[in-house]
Amino acid sequence: MSLGSERDMAVIRMLNLMAWKFETAIIVVTHDEKIVPTFKRIYHIRDGETDEETGEGRGFD
Repeated sequence: MSLGSERDMAVIRMLNLMAWKFETAIIVVTHDEKIVPTFKRIYHIRDGETDEETGEGRGFD
């Protein structure tokens, strides 16, 4: 079930704030490409292979 664009970003904002505040990682599994730029590290799993890339870690200014 999708939360809707506005709520999606509110949840991601909250998770990023928690990760920063508690100095921990948050793992998000998604097919939603619009939230990908908000993360600093991205893992793609395709055909049993995992690839890592550096994300933009873009904020919500």
